Amino acid sequence: MATIKLKEVSTRAPKDWNKEETKLKTAAILSQLDELQNLLFAESKHSVLVVLQGMDASGKDSTIRKVFGTLNPQGVRVQSFKVPTDLELSHDFLWRIHAAAPPKGVIQIFNRSHYEDVLVTRVHKWIDEKTVKKRMKAINAFEQLLQEHNNTTILKFYLHISPEEQQERLQERIHNPSKQWKYNEKDFEEARLWDHYMAAYDDCFAHCNDVPWTIVPADQNWYKEYVIADTLHKALSKLDMQYPGLKKG
Repeated sequence: MATIKLKEVSTRAPKDWNKEETKLKTAAILSQLDELQNLLFAESKHSVLVVLQGMDASGKDSTIRKVFGTLNPQGVRVQSFKVPTDLELSHDFLWRIHAAAPPKGVIQIFNRSHYEDVLVTRVHKWIDEKTVKKRMKAINAFEQLLQEHNNTTILKFYLHISPEEQQERLQERIHNPSKQWKYNEKDFEEARLWDHYMAAYDDCFAHCNDVPWTIVPADQNWYKEYVIADTLHKALSKLDMQYPGLKKG
């Protein structure tokens, strides 16, 4: 896998991509995903884990709503990982993550994930570099376990926005009444650590890439939604799933 350096990756769609045509493509893909998810749920031989990572205001919530919102809620679960509770801190860092891993037949979405424990904790120096490397090794082993022992397809997306776009969206949370509930003054504090987060992400992409990352240009929601929907569609199509037919007995 080629080395990923976020500063070298555009946060916008390729110039030759048409917004309206892409939105039509996305709508067609979402219609096909509905059938594929039904197959996944009915066959119950595979599971899917979708990891959404990104800076504050990169569009994780809107991705869940726009890409996965039309699917059958019986077969889609969402888990958000916030600051660990005292109980979670009394266990190893993957304890709460493993408890949310997808069972067969289910698409599980992680809104932030186990990667927070080698990103936020590292940037704020709550853990040392030796611990970072140990955790990265554990993450690779964890993801391998899910793939090999539960037929889990893992799709890891980094929603790549520019600092300028982030600031615009954070300001919108102040002035737009429908988005004020999302406002958190700490988001601005974290934004000032942008370069530190970019370095941490680059290192994460380099050392936790046994399951490859998809870097999603996310300044334009219409393109972000297309990339994620298309990647999920291709992954589910490769599973060659079949309806189980009538049960005997």
